[in-house]
Amino acid sequence: MDSDLVLPGQPISLPRGPIPQLGPGTYTRDAQVRASLVGIPRNEGSTLTISRVRPHPPGPNSVVLGSITRLSPLQAMLSITVVDGVPLPSGEEFTGVIRTQDVRATEKDKVKIADCFRGGDVVRGVVISLGDARSYFVTTARNDLGVIFATSEAGATMEPVSWQEMRCPKTGKIERRKCAKPENL
Repeated sequence: MDSDLVLPGQPISLPRGPIPQLGPGTYTRDAQVRASLVGIPRNEGSTLTISRVRPHPPGPNSVVLGSITRLSPLQAMLSITVVDGVPLPSGEEFTGVIRTQDVRATEKDKVKIADCFRGGDVVRGVVISLGDARSYFVTTARNDLGVIFATSEAGATMEPVSWQEMRCPKTGKIERRKCAKPENL
């Protein structure tokens, strides 16, 4: 329990035994102990508290989540909203750039950005360098990196069917994406 980040309103799993006193960052609702802020639950004596986790800017090797905001033939622009599992405050997003050579590890010269990403796709990536003054360079060149959430042209949430295709559950239409391998598989 001591290393799992919780979000506001999320239930907190309690260890067996007596129910601890509730300290800062916790409250009770519907007979469940819940978090009132982003942080990590800790037992301090007989009191359960949540210490606030401060967001930090991305650095090399930071795992980031963000949405695609703009596409060009050579790169995709990413609005970074989560850094190393910690959501950034609203309005404090960072800009990332995924270049064609950073999309996948093999056949880099055959990458077409339009076949890998679309506007609005949510992408998991890793920061490879600080880039220029306005943006970070991000890679999706591992199996666990790439599109994790996409909406089809019909407006449905798409399902990954391979590492480079997603299917619309409404229409059955296949769209090309650079999919991230789902976690726990």
